[in-house]
Amino acid sequence: MSDLSSPLLEKLHQARSVGGIPFTEPLVPYANIGELLARQAEAYEQKTFLIYYSDGGRRTELSYREFYEEACRTANYLQSAGIVRGDRIATVAFNHSDTVIQYFAAFLLGAALVPVNAGEDDRRIRYVLRNSGVKLAFVHDQFVDRITGFREDLPDLRQIVETGEHMHPDLPHFRTAIQKHAHRFRPPSAPELEDVALIVYTSGTTGHPKGVVLVQYNLLVDAMSIAEWHRLSDDQRMMCVLPIHHVNGIVVTLMTPLYAGGGIVLNQKFHADRFFERISIERVTVVSVVPTLLQFLLHAKLDMEAYKLAQFRHLICGAGPLTVELAQKFEQAFKIPIIHGYGLSETTCYSCFLPIDLTRSEHREWISAHGFPSMGVPLPVNEMAIHDENGSERPEGERGEIVIRGHNVMAGYFQDPPANEAAFTHGWFRSGDEGFYLLDEQGRKQFFITGRIKELIIRGGVNISPFEIDEVLMSLPGIDVGIAVGFENDWYGEEVGAFVKPKAGVILSEEKVLNACRRHLPFTKSPKVVIFGGEVPVTSTGKYQRSKCRDLFAEWKTRQFKEKE
Repeated sequence: MSDLSSPLLEKLHQARSVGGIPFTEPLVPYANIGELLARQAEAYEQKTFLIYYSDGGRRTELSYREFYEEACRTANYLQSAGIVRGDRIATVAFNHSDTVIQYFAAFLLGAALVPVNAGEDDRRIRYVLRNSGVKLAFVHDQFVDRITGFREDLPDLRQIVETGEHMHPDLPHFRTAIQKHAHRFRPPSAPELEDVALIVYTSGTTGHPKGVVLVQYNLLVDAMSIAEWHRLSDDQRMMCVLPIHHVNGIVVTLMTPLYAGGGIVLNQKFHADRFFERISIERVTVVSVVPTLLQFLLHAKLDMEAYKLAQFRHLICGAGPLTVELAQKFEQAFKIPIIHGYGLSETTCYSCFLPIDLTRSEHREWISAHGFPSMGVPLPVNEMAIHDENGSERPEGERGEIVIRGHNVMAGYFQDPPANEAAFTHGWFRSGDEGFYLLDEQGRKQFFITGRIKELIIRGGVNISPFEIDEVLMSLPGIDVGIAVGFENDWYGEEVGAFVKPKAGVILSEEKVLNACRRHLPFTKSPKVVIFGGEVPVTSTGKYQRSKCRDLFAEWKTRQFKEKE
């Protein structure tokens, strides 16, 4: 990050230390990701590493040795195409075993990977490819026309390589291209731990997305910590149902099983009716999900007697607002523990988890007894705290900004000095999330999130957490999904609205929802207007996009809402 000033660089280095140990003293025994992959391929040879299910149900698998050789062929191809260590390459695709191979080929070579969410609009994809300066892009056949359509706006993009079934007459095809290359790869210059591995663009709803720069060490150290926390071993498998253009899919269910010497079951997409079936067939131990998927599973009316889940231990859940109501309903219905956690792209992935060795009563208490589900205890590779706006630590139970420092903290935002200045003001990474902590019986800090600071509804100068209102909405009978939305109001600056998706076949009135909320919330926090809709807008990782609902409440901008006597 050569664009950083000396004072900012010092703050960034502070934010990348843990317990006084700088990131220059690594906690992993590997020199780079390629060394990890090579060692595991040698140790496990013919053991199954990657199982892939296409959306049509076709199953393919690769052993450790086969996967390593395919990644080496791809790295050799990239090198023949003029890609060198430090260059940036992109993938525009969906979950596929070929995409995973392309990821690790980039890591072997020391190139930086820019995974693109193909679900974004053309304007944003064009910005990501242009801003990152990618030189080569692996593009799935169904997206080729989109990318070639604005290729002239991408001066750095020298090569598009098609993937998938189709063969474009004017483009090299991935499968054909790599078969011409050797299955061993020796980089001309070995990647180092501080080489950029990923540039992941955040999915903001306004303005340009920011590129989160993660180095090879970030991925290794977070994978190590996640594997140790969840006690993953080389005889276990994790299943991936989340998109692998996001850090959750990449770090939790690709890097972490590799680090542990285990296996990966990769799904092209999540399907509720196939979820437990594949866990049963493939003897999966842990799956990482987001709260939205828990909702889908609850509504799927599954016959759980049909599945053998003896090896299945728990679900990891994060990357979105988990409510107490949803957690309780899911655990009661399926008798499967949810290990709630928290992290951001800027901290590689996870920064804290509920301990997995809690007793049932302890687990239940931390999930449901404090108004919000606990996100758990910080991983050993990082520290967490609650700060006020001046960077001073807040005491137990007091709300403030969640801040993090550790070896999993990013190297900065790509070519964005103002964003870096704002993120590392006090020598910690500032998450932008509001939360608090409570001490458990062992004196550990159990952290809670109450909402995005920028999403806080500021009514008459008083901060209101939307998550608190979400909890009430989600507990009301007849509501499938309900979220609080702060909308512009001339009287209080902002007022509280609710966007509600009713359950199928249920007819709800605004009055019924408002009255039910008033039984649980004071007037100041209660929604004043309810808008009913079919689908709640979410990001690709299941986070509610409240800002996309704000304009729906525009007609109430001038209305003064008064409490009825």
